[in-house]
Amino acid sequence: MDDFVSKNPANQNLNESIPFDNDPDKPIPFDDSDSGKASVSRSPLSLGGGAKQAQRIETPKIPVKKPTQEITSGNRITSIKTFFTKLHPGAMEFLDEQIANWLKENPGVEIKMTNSTTGEVQAKKTEPNIIITVWY
Repeated sequence: MDDFVSKNPANQNLNESIPFDNDPDKPIPFDDSDSGKASVSRSPLSLGGGAKQAQRIETPKIPVKKPTQEITSGNRITSIKTFFTKLHPGAMEFLDEQIANWLKENPGVEIKMTNSTTGEVQAKKTEPNIIITVWY
């Protein structure tokens, strides 16, 4: 840390004000130059209010063409269908019939992937079910 006392001359009293001039009523000059001309222009600024406004350039609109054919990928999954039933033989035979009838009613369906799992489905009672998911 700087030692303020050692850098200060010994004969200067820190509580006294520093005199600027001998005449305290003399105004303080704004510029240090003796030429009398201001170094800053005092003319009003032009902010472009009376000048021409910039011309607006319109961008041309590019016409959007609608595709004539629907673009689809043969490997793309477009929808999902889920089948489920209780785990007893009669219900599982009914599930097989449901899936076969759904495929007959929708001949355009191309099955991409299937998944089967067991889990509990809540109804009046919570019972284990087989859940078959078909992605097409």
